[in-house]
Amino acid sequence: MRLFLTSRRWRLASGLVLFTYLITHFTNHMLGLVSLEAAESGLKLALNVWHSLPGTILLYGAATLHFALALYMLYTRREWKLPPIEYLRLWAGFSLPLLLIGHATVTRLGASLHAITPTYAHIVAAIIGGGSQEWQLALLAPGWLHGCLGLWLSLRRYELMRRLKPLLIGIVICVPLISAIGFMSMGRELVTRGVIAPRGAVALVDPYATPPQKGFGSAYSANAPSYDPTISTRAEELRQWKDRMINIYLALIIMALLIGPVRRTIFGSSS
Repeated sequence: MRLFLTSRRWRLASGLVLFTYLITHFTNHMLGLVSLEAAESGLKLALNVWHSLPGTILLYGAATLHFALALYMLYTRREWKLPPIEYLRLWAGFSLPLLLIGHATVTRLGASLHAITPTYAHIVAAIIGGGSQEWQLALLAPGWLHGCLGLWLSLRRYELMRRLKPLLIGIVICVPLISAIGFMSMGRELVTRGVIAPRGAVALVDPYATPPQKGFGSAYSANAPSYDPTISTRAEELRQWKDRMINIYLALIIMALLIGPVRRTIFGSSS
């Protein structure tokens, strides 16, 4: 039992939970290649899993534990002469919480404070309408890379894994690429349905309404979105929550990096 309860095993276990969450996220985006409705169905299933009490405890417990172990590693590390792959894994790993913070503010705080039920129609419209789609997609990549590198470092000692390395590299590249294509496909579908919102607002039009068959221009005009000013206010409130949490997150990293060396300098290298 004592052998199992090591920081390395806890880090691997919590990382696998976060990796599973990322896979569901990528899979939902990929369903956008089928249709917006298919992606919405995948999102609904994912929300039922991750928003349940066990799913919530598992996801945010794993995120908290993984981050706490990472902070402890920064605090206790004395030597930073690492292989390049380790530096890449560290950079990618510390980028992952940026995605989770955005997820928590949009889905959890939005649901708790304003009873907002996340849908791809609103999420994609808001992201693309705000011109931040490239940033949103880029946030997924570091977490995916960190998880893949972590698994590889754990499994590379097995001969089978070494033989499958070319295939695994292809999967590492193709999964986020196909996911991004699926996300942009949903954006194009929302454009044709006339529900892409302007910057900083979310459309309140039914994304599944059938536009008039009179050409793209008239369809867009006839299906033009209507807006509620309170939505922009709510979005701004959620953005402020997100900024606060990101600032706290960055402050904790800086403190972990600084306090360790300061403590060792004051109390000696043996402390």
